[in-house]
Amino acid sequence: MNFCWVIHPNSIFNKSRRTPDSALSELKSLASAINLKIYEANIINISNIKPGTFFGKGKIDELNQNLQKNKIENCIIIINSNISPIQQRNLEKILKTKVLDRTALILEIFGARATTKEGALQVELAHISWQKTRLVRSWTHLERQRGGRGFLGGPGELQIELDRRHITSRIKKIKKELEKVRNIRELQRNKRKKLYPLVSLIGYTNSGKSSLFNKITGSKEFVKNMVFATLDPKHRIVNISRYNNFILSDTVGFINDLPTELIESFKSTLDEILYADIIVHVRDISHEDYNSQNEDVISIVREIFSLDNNEMPENYFEVINKIDKVNIVDRNIKASSNKIYLSAKTGEGIDNFKNIINRHLLK
Repeated sequence: MNFCWVIHPNSIFNKSRRTPDSALSELKSLASAINLKIYEANIINISNIKPGTFFGKGKIDELNQNLQKNKIENCIIIINSNISPIQQRNLEKILKTKVLDRTALILEIFGARATTKEGALQVELAHISWQKTRLVRSWTHLERQRGGRGFLGGPGELQIELDRRHITSRIKKIKKELEKVRNIRELQRNKRKKLYPLVSLIGYTNSGKSSLFNKITGSKEFVKNMVFATLDPKHRIVNISRYNNFILSDTVGFINDLPTELIESFKSTLDEILYADIIVHVRDISHEDYNSQNEDVISIVREIFSLDNNEMPENYFEVINKIDKVNIVDRNIKASSNKIYLSAKTGEGIDNFKNIINRHLLK
């Protein structure tokens, strides 16, 4: 098992809705999701970002001395921010260890979670799309090579141009393969919609979507207290009355600062939301970032539907999950027609959920 040192850079200019402690806690969850053992976790206050190394010389010296003093080998440094290719390269050179930023870590998790061919293609597309933006003149082989054959070949392409051309070619190939998968998925979706309406579960990662999915459908899909436990969408028929059934879909979880490459690459999966008759946003009321997570999910939903601020799909509902962990009165949560309170763990409120969904599907 590899060790990692997770760092949340806290800037006075950062307007994040989350506290530094909360942001660091989420970063630790992300690292643990790919079986990295936390060696150390710190919040580092920074007044400005150095263009070459992100952190200042003093802070880098502290990191270096700590690693050498404790003789930690192969310790991955994870920074809870997006860093440039040059910053990453310089930090790795100075610290003599691997450095990942937030986007790279999330891509690693998705890569480890992908089990289907479609999931693997989506993750690869996201990864190389991100990689394409990070091609830098880092090695001596970036000098211009001779092109053509024999001795008369003129100046060839830079290695960086060859790399970029190779990546562009691979991106086109993956998109063609995903388009085939997307067409098959659309045929399957149209076939299902002729038989049953579709109800899609969405929400912040680890909010309890898969637990709710299992509770309602009686399935035994993988559930674990970890981020991104579900990547590939799952569908099950739910019998709620003699005359009315629906298909319940469990989708990939969202997260704060979800890389745009992932949103674009998982478009065929996220299309499930566009075609849903009812969208159910599962929220973890016990989480300290309950409201911030809500804003993150709503922001992504608006992006998927191309909606303006303050707009939401008309078929949008909220499930307030994990009510067994908190006192609803203390949370000062106001009741509304589009909110359903339940516990996927205990089953409290599940019948009410089915009844409300049933009423809206019969309209």
